[in-house]
Amino acid sequence: MFFTLNIMGFEDFLNTPIKVGEKTLKNRLVLSPMASLTTIALRKVISNFSLPGLLYTEMCLAKIVPTENKEKSTVFRWREAEEDILVCQIVGNEQEHMVKAAQRIEEEGLFGVDINMGCSISRLCKKGYGASLLREPDKAIQIVSSIRKAVNIPILVKFRTGWDDDPRFPMEFAKKLEDAGADGLIFHPRVAPDVRNRQPKWEYISLVKKSVSIPVFGNGNVFSKGHVKKMLDLTGCDGIALGRISAVRPWIFAEILDDFVPIPETFYTTASEMLEEIFTYFEPNRAVKLYKKWSFYFYSNFFYGHSLLKSILKSNSYQELKEAIKKTLIPLPKLNAIPNLNFLH
Repeated sequence: MFFTLNIMGFEDFLNTPIKVGEKTLKNRLVLSPMASLTTIALRKVISNFSLPGLLYTEMCLAKIVPTENKEKSTVFRWREAEEDILVCQIVGNEQEHMVKAAQRIEEEGLFGVDINMGCSISRLCKKGYGASLLREPDKAIQIVSSIRKAVNIPILVKFRTGWDDDPRFPMEFAKKLEDAGADGLIFHPRVAPDVRNRQPKWEYISLVKKSVSIPVFGNGNVFSKGHVKKMLDLTGCDGIALGRISAVRPWIFAEILDDFVPIPETFYTTASEMLEEIFTYFEPNRAVKLYKKWSFYFYSNFFYGHSLLKSILKSNSYQELKEAIKKTLIPLPKLNAIPNLNFLH
């Protein structure tokens, strides 16, 4: 891949299709799943700029997916226009629940299923979900194998380094995932207890990439076009999963893939569009909470973000939020070169 990049340039490489299982992504940038962030609303706003290779739902609890009403669910919900590139991420550790959830996802015609083995939130890990599965690798592999036997859609796994800082574990685990039937991996090279306090070890991505033949998407602290190029150069990964930056700058995929350059009005327009979409898809109280959570990310764009954010956090209705957006973003405040990471932990 290093040779390919030298010939074609990293933008051309990212716009080169790649197969995941029996399906093809039109490009190699994908949206990384994030709870309470990769909502149907954010995905719609992102899509208004440019489509990544894959979109992701929020994390969905596997045991409720089979009976979820997709017209009313807050997480298991999507637009018809995104079905072909939408992956549903499920979390759980009960094999039966995970299989039935994957079957429902296949029945709905979505691109594929992703198994969460990376979330280290304590309330989930106490149940043996998310990154806790890395403590029980045999169980994790059996879940993947069982899902593989039950569905034909692509299976992806998002996982971390493990619970100890030893690169041998993710290398060996990735190979076992491939052997069990996984079609692609999103690897976040941090140990599970690390809540983004340290830099991810991107060099571990190259080790995982060398251990498997399925696509590996690197993830972790990619906040700019320059970071994308650096990760590709350093790791040789097949593509990149963009997480927090996609909430900070929903146009990031267009910026990298299509040379889109935001103008001052882009910030106000995006904040306003996000408000409209959230209130379209969610009841008012939840919409207010979701908008405030997203705003922590969006206002990290600005040099005086903490002060500006106060107006948003004091707002408790659609109209108050609309007025706060106008008050804080017109004229455009001073911008940070990269997001203020103090907002994003």
